[in-house]
Amino acid sequence: MTNLAGRRLGATVLGDGSCRFLVWAPRANSVELRIAWPEKRRVAMEPAGCGYFRAVVEGVSAGTDYKYCLDGDKERPDPASRYQPNGVHGASRVVDGDFAWTDSSWRGIPLDKYVFYELHVGTFSPEGTFDAIIPRITALKELGITAIEVMPVAQFPGERNWGYDGVYPYAVQASYGGPEGLKRLVDACHQQGMAVALDVVYNHLGPEGNYLGDFGFYFTNVYKTPWGDAINFDEEDSDHVRRYFLENALQWITDFRIDALRLDAIHAIVDRSARTFLEELSATVHAKARELGRHVFLIPESHRNDARLISPPESGGAGYDGVWNDDFHHSLHVLLTGERKGYYEDFGSVEDLATCYREGFLYSGQYAPFWRRRRGNSSKDVPAKRFVVYSQNHDQIGNRRDGGRLSQIVSFEKLKLAAAAVLLAPNIPLIFMGEEYSETSPFQYFVSHSDAALIEAVRKGRKEEFAQFSWEGETPDPQSEETFRRSKLNWDLQGTGDHGVLRKFYGELLRLRRETPALAALDKHPIRVTTIAGKVLVIERGSGNARVVVGFHFGDAAIELNLPIPPGRWEKRLDSAELRWGGTGTSVAERVNMSDAATPFLLDPWACFVLSSHTEG
Repeated sequence: MTNLAGRRLGATVLGDGSCRFLVWAPRANSVELRIAWPEKRRVAMEPAGCGYFRAVVEGVSAGTDYKYCLDGDKERPDPASRYQPNGVHGASRVVDGDFAWTDSSWRGIPLDKYVFYELHVGTFSPEGTFDAIIPRITALKELGITAIEVMPVAQFPGERNWGYDGVYPYAVQASYGGPEGLKRLVDACHQQGMAVALDVVYNHLGPEGNYLGDFGFYFTNVYKTPWGDAINFDEEDSDHVRRYFLENALQWITDFRIDALRLDAIHAIVDRSARTFLEELSATVHAKARELGRHVFLIPESHRNDARLISPPESGGAGYDGVWNDDFHHSLHVLLTGERKGYYEDFGSVEDLATCYREGFLYSGQYAPFWRRRRGNSSKDVPAKRFVVYSQNHDQIGNRRDGGRLSQIVSFEKLKLAAAAVLLAPNIPLIFMGEEYSETSPFQYFVSHSDAALIEAVRKGRKEEFAQFSWEGETPDPQSEETFRRSKLNWDLQGTGDHGVLRKFYGELLRLRRETPALAALDKHPIRVTTIAGKVLVIERGSGNARVVVGFHFGDAAIELNLPIPPGRWEKRLDSAELRWGGTGTSVAERVNMSDAATPFLLDPWACFVLSSHTEG
């Protein structure tokens, strides 16, 4: 494209007391660098071909504030700004990237060892910063978490936002602690043996402070997203747009040592190229990971149920490492709540959940009533570790009218059942912050825009979004600071009553998952999944003397059944109905002798159990 290969976008501090600036601005005939602090200066930038402008300026170091002036008229922050300390409309600040890392031996952890803990920086702690997360890392590790997944941190307007309204993909949110704060968090996690995943948004940019269109052809009106103009990944000049986002992904992996990227809603990326942006992104990131000698994973969100996304390139796939599996969530949620409005109408039976355990996706090409079309393709041959499963996440809580968590909707017994269904699955589990101790605060949608018309549009949009679910009551005001404060975690709860019991239950499930070979092996084969009476799901995993049987009962009354497992001696490893887990008392003996497949077995309402063959470790 140009002779600028190896030259990073934005401001790069050089070792000789100067700084190089590079910006793609094909819409401008001229670009002037305007240094605002500590000394006001103006520097004409040199055209470098293909719409790029560059300059090397002496006496510029970290801490210098600057903007670009386009055609002597529009003064704008740097599209590749690394730091926006004064918000989305303020000057960009030069950062030098130096950091005293202490994780030189860190190479990451294998994907099958991941247990994700999704968190929002602003509501995770009273302070709402990266540094305030660090004191909690030890407790999360003791619980059994192996990776925190941080919701988007790209600079957004104001100080309250989920992060999906970011407009500076390279800049770390100033109110969270900026780039230095994020590096401290990553370094601290690695010191504890914990990986860090970051949620990134490559399908759109937010509306306020979005000046990329003044510089170049970043957007296309050929397609639309639910959130505004689509990113130009396949029209004229799209190579330069791709470069912008590819460099961004590499920044997180190299400069910040992030271990995994979660890609938001890639189904909203429309790209008709022979080699799509998503394929190029996968190849680029994995090549860099090999160069660095580290485990680095890419895990997108997509509602298309396309197994090619998580299939290897040599078999025609895009080579992604995993995908969020909403089919698993929806199947489980409907069984627990009975809700059938909106997209939940496509789910409802124990057999639906059984299919998710066996295959991954439920919808693999059949007609989906809510979508009014066929959905997905077969995932039978995709390894189980390619699917991330959950009973709650930021979307499934925050996109309810009141932001109500599962703990506000179902009983304590059902919360335990939900936990076991996720954590004992042969997939990668994800826990949403506070879920492990039945947090009572909601997680509601919040913003802090400054434009009155935009604020009103957001309010209206939220109300319209909930219409399909027929939820009653007023929608919390997204702009209100109280909506944000209401969503903060109450950490004191986890040591009290049922909250403390549930947290210990999560810890026990994660211990069993980690220490029991048949549960630690994330394989579809050998796995045997059986449904009984439309209420019970029984899963047998492992082989020989290293086998486990996991049962889930989705019914209101105790049921006596014949377990479809081989004869032999089985030991109880877990029963959610036990008194120590806040139940009414177990009906499962410590040792179960299955003389034949017809031995009766009593299972309590909304209970789950784990049995292991007598030689299981």
